[in-house]
Amino acid sequence: MLGPEYGARMPVADAFDRPRFGNRSLFPDLEARAYLAHAAVSPPPLPVRRAVIGAVTELGRRGLEASREATVQRRRLKVKLADLVGGSADDYGLVGSTTQAVAAAALCFPWRRGDKVILVDAEFPANVTPWLRAAELYGLNVAWLPQPLGRTRAELGEFFEALERELRSGARLFAASAVQFQTGLRLPIAELAACCKRHGTEIFVDVIQAAGSSPFDVRTAGVDYAAGAAHKWLMGVEGVGYLYVHPDRVASLRPVVAGWASHVDPFSFLVAGAGHLHYDKPIRRSADFVEGGGHAGVACAALEAGIDTIAALGTEGIWRHVNAYLDRLEPALCDLGFESARATDPALRSCLFSVRPPSFAPLPGLYGRLRDRGVACSTPDGWLRFAPHWPNSPEEEVDLVIEATREALSELQR
Repeated sequence: MLGPEYGARMPVADAFDRPRFGNRSLFPDLEARAYLAHAAVSPPPLPVRRAVIGAVTELGRRGLEASREATVQRRRLKVKLADLVGGSADDYGLVGSTTQAVAAAALCFPWRRGDKVILVDAEFPANVTPWLRAAELYGLNVAWLPQPLGRTRAELGEFFEALERELRSGARLFAASAVQFQTGLRLPIAELAACCKRHGTEIFVDVIQAAGSSPFDVRTAGVDYAAGAAHKWLMGVEGVGYLYVHPDRVASLRPVVAGWASHVDPFSFLVAGAGHLHYDKPIRRSADFVEGGGHAGVACAALEAGIDTIAALGTEGIWRHVNAYLDRLEPALCDLGFESARATDPALRSCLFSVRPPSFAPLPGLYGRLRDRGVACSTPDGWLRFAPHWPNSPEEEVDLVIEATREALSELQR
């Protein structure tokens, strides 16, 4: 029997495990002096690491019984996902990554030959490649929008005009990211979704760079589908992602990615005796039909603990804390000759901050010198990207980052 006691066996964080803004005590062995690469991979805090150990320990102690009871944990995880990202627990399916979630939506969408899908140039490939594969498979037309560049809403006019043109000529679906992984631009998704709705076009949003760091709600934004994963701002570990499907869209999806666990009542033949093994059981008409086989139980336990950490502080509070950090970092880097891509309109700001280095400072060399000085960042497609999170302290770290950058530039200039 499944029982709620499963969750109680997980290690429980004590009072000292509570996250605090600007405090990295939950990362006791983190090597970087300033870890600013959360947009790439977040180091898991102690509560997440304990959840991983607890899940593995349960498997080692109880084997099959622990695996069965993990169903309770996955349901609890979906409830917390819904609290964080929006909708209800029934709107979510758990998969292995953002890419798998996008692929499931792209392959299961009810395409007709000749339909048009609208994509955005300079998107992360996870939200491009699956749509291109679907286009080849189903005979779709692909329309490309220019990379959304701008630091104010007015400067995004060209992007909106291009979208309107494509929508007027007819499109089945528009796919975009809530936060652009290169520049950190936070797109006005609610406005884009309303625009799509006026033209009868559905909208899919990759939320991996928003969930857990920037305020976002799938229902408030009016999106039809969304996808994300655990290992960035949610501070989980790789191996679990999620697909959100609006309840009004579930019935139209074709379950081409279904597996043995996608059927109605898929487990009865394993526990109820003879006569329950049937291959003709219907596929579930809910978002979780994408859960076709085994689950990454350890990764799910880690994600739940990560979401608990985020929920303790609140996404709105995290966004304010990180942007206070970036408010200090941005002008100092600009004084050193960097070109900022950060929006001047706060509504378009995320927790990512990207800059172009001075012409005399090649990006690989600059990145290596910052790393050697204890500053962890990332370099997507020619940008130097800084992505602090709730543990980063503006008071303790910004001066360190600036001094490390100044030294690195001096070496490169010589």
